[in-house]
Amino acid sequence: MPARHTLVAVVTAVAALTLLPGCAVTRGQSTVGAYIDDTAITTAVKARFVDSTQVDAAAIGVETLEGTVMLSGFAKSQTEKEAAENIARATKGVKAVKNQLTVRS
Repeated sequence: MPARHTLVAVVTAVAALTLLPGCAVTRGQSTVGAYIDDTAITTAVKARFVDSTQVDAAAIGVETLEGTVMLSGFAKSQTEKEAAENIARATKGVKAVKNQLTVRS
């Protein structure tokens, strides 16, 4: 039984060392915690878009890196583009917003 526990511990440690840092490295964050924080910010911004009547949540992509939110996709008007940026800026944890939305009539 102790050998089995040791094997499980070794496999778990190898998996953690292989998978968790890989997530942070591929996204550019310095730590797994930063990756989790960025994921939470992205989720919060998307949720606020869904709740808003001012923006089309399905047409706007949201990505977060080190607290900076990048908005991409299409807005129907300049007003919608500005509303999306304001909603993102007002979200807890957001440090900056890069608004790359394209206004399309």
